[in-house]
Amino acid sequence: MTKIAVVMSVYRGSKLDEVRECLNSIYNQTLKPDIFVAIDGPIDKELKEFLKSQPIDLTEIKKNVGIPRAHNILFKKVLKKGYDYIARMDSDDLMVKNRIKLQFEFMEKHKDIGVVGGFIKEIYDDGSEKIIKYPLTHGDMREFFKKRVPIANVTTFFRREFFESVGLYPESSPTNEDTLLWLRAFKKGIKFANIDKILVIVRAKSDYLKRRSGLKKAFSDFKDRIKVAKELNFGIGSYLYAILIFLVNISPVFIKKIVYKLR
Repeated sequence: MTKIAVVMSVYRGSKLDEVRECLNSIYNQTLKPDIFVAIDGPIDKELKEFLKSQPIDLTEIKKNVGIPRAHNILFKKVLKKGYDYIARMDSDDLMVKNRIKLQFEFMEKHKDIGVVGGFIKEIYDDGSEKIIKYPLTHGDMREFFKKRVPIANVTTFFRREFFESVGLYPESSPTNEDTLLWLRAFKKGIKFANIDKILVIVRAKSDYLKRRSGLKKAFSDFKDRIKVAKELNFGIGSYLYAILIFLVNISPVFIKKIVYKLR
């Protein structure tokens, strides 16, 4: 029987109600996966007790190590256990009911694809919503990568051979682990795809852009985008776009909000 694992992490900022809703959205999948959760550093006592009561595989990390390393710990665990597919999830978001089934059936049909994602629906604090779409084919996704990541991290569904070929998340960047992983995957010749359906409902919180602000973060993003442009020979347009994004990243939050909503 094909084995499917879902991996996600929780940390001190995770909220019990959101984690509970997230897990329920996984429990209610039409195709049931196994669930692996990392507790990344100290968390609220009530949340920890809740997690310990759940039918999940729980890994406790004493000191907060960040998303890339926490997920790598889980990836190693599920790969060692022999899972065929691994889905990424964030603990404050919600899976649509047939996400796992859609991605599993797609991967079973398209044996050449190493990783598949899909669309997301963002829900904002004011109650408004927006569907974020991504290119569907490998060629279009590579072209899209000249400017932005071509696959939503929270929707990723990996074939185990992806990690055997590409390796785990690079841990050199605390927030761009996906950008650097996709760079490595494109260089290795891994085939990408997206499904033209909403797979995950994302809570786009008002403090999201504030948490991703600051010169250090902006320079880190810029450095990684330049690395992508250089190593994939994307040309001058990709370098110019990296500069544009850098300028947006160091701008006031209200400007970021306008750009973010227009994307």
